[in-house]
Amino acid sequence: MKRTAALRAVALGAAVAMIATACSSGGGSDEATDGTGENVTLTWWHNSNTGAGKDYYDQLADEFESDNPGVTIEVSALQHEDMLTKLDAAFQTGDQPDIFMERGGGELKAHVEAGLVKDITDDAADTISALGGSVAGWTVEDRVYSLPFSMGVVGFWYNKSMFAQAGITEAPTTMDELNAAVEALKGVGIEPISVGAGSGWPAAHYWYYFALRQCSQDTIDTATQSLEFTDDCWVRAGESLAEFVATEPFNTGFLGTEAQGTPESASGLLANRKVAMELAGHWEPGVMQGLTEDEQGLGEDTAWFPFPEVPGGQGDPAAQLGGGDAWACSNDAPDVCVDFIEFLLSNDVQKGFAELDMGLPTLPSATAFVAAPELAQLLSFRNDAPYVQLYFDTAFGENIGGAMNEAIVSVFAGSGTPQGVVDATQSAADLEK
Repeated sequence: MKRTAALRAVALGAAVAMIATACSSGGGSDEATDGTGENVTLTWWHNSNTGAGKDYYDQLADEFESDNPGVTIEVSALQHEDMLTKLDAAFQTGDQPDIFMERGGGELKAHVEAGLVKDITDDAADTISALGGSVAGWTVEDRVYSLPFSMGVVGFWYNKSMFAQAGITEAPTTMDELNAAVEALKGVGIEPISVGAGSGWPAAHYWYYFALRQCSQDTIDTATQSLEFTDDCWVRAGESLAEFVATEPFNTGFLGTEAQGTPESASGLLANRKVAMELAGHWEPGVMQGLTEDEQGLGEDTAWFPFPEVPGGQGDPAAQLGGGDAWACSNDAPDVCVDFIEFLLSNDVQKGFAELDMGLPTLPSATAFVAAPELAQLLSFRNDAPYVQLYFDTAFGENIGGAMNEAIVSVFAGSGTPQGVVDATQSAADLEK
């Protein structure tokens, strides 16, 4: 059946356009009615709320309903920050949707411990096998709780024409080269970089990357387990951040700028050619498309380069920061929910995701269909990285990550210090022990 607008709780604004992966499909009418002979309604929250991404999800919901008589999919397409806030509130009340996005790491572990998410290890075994190692971030004590549909890395998206206008002929590979690019852009009257510090996490990505460059993989892995941040590399990460902020590379009013959602957001400023660069994830092309009148974003001017090497750091300069999103079912969702998320991870769905340049698929057979050259480049860096570090606020969980992000933003504001970030993180970690 086709859904009307009344069935879709659609939030205004642009969003991260992401989608699905893997194999297997939903069952027939017995499964659709969950074995009871009664109709089943599934509530589905996602954050692809504009343009081709929203249309594609609508199409998939219609297709699953058609193939599974008795099932109705109620879709809420939400702006990214709105969805995260509403999910947090829903988890607090136990009234979360049947299908939602899980980011893995410490956040998933907390949800599992609270009994909020369904164990799908056995019911989705074939899909889990098809996804291979990518399910590791959504596994708790050898049980799988979510199916990752998109995994990418964070880097600098930039406007090739603006770089050319400033005489920048090569993408920066070191911090010295990035600083030189910033000065060159300023020299021709272009604001170099937008950052959504008003949303917190986009600013935090800078500290995450400096930590990834300053700290060894062993130091980071040890801290993830011990929740001890005594190595001085964590302070050096903050010092690198403070030095970069002091070069004044960011857009006017960056402390109040939101990440996404409007032409005045960080993504909107890049999409509408008001700045030259933004540090963002693989979702950025899809987000920018939803923030321009022609729905093309930067079009042929879109380009990408990885976060530069940081001098003197102990981390591998080829390591990448990233993560992904996975589809999960609420613990009390009808059994047909698992059929639906397996459908979202099917080969045809993942192929369509790749062809629409909505992100980086996790299903190996679909990666060949990533059409945009800049996304194919990003995919290459993801696959070739010695390791991909999960976003720290996800890896350490909401409480530690929240304290960390707040302290990082204070460095952007000039009111915080490198040691202050470590102190705030350690204090929050001590409460978790």
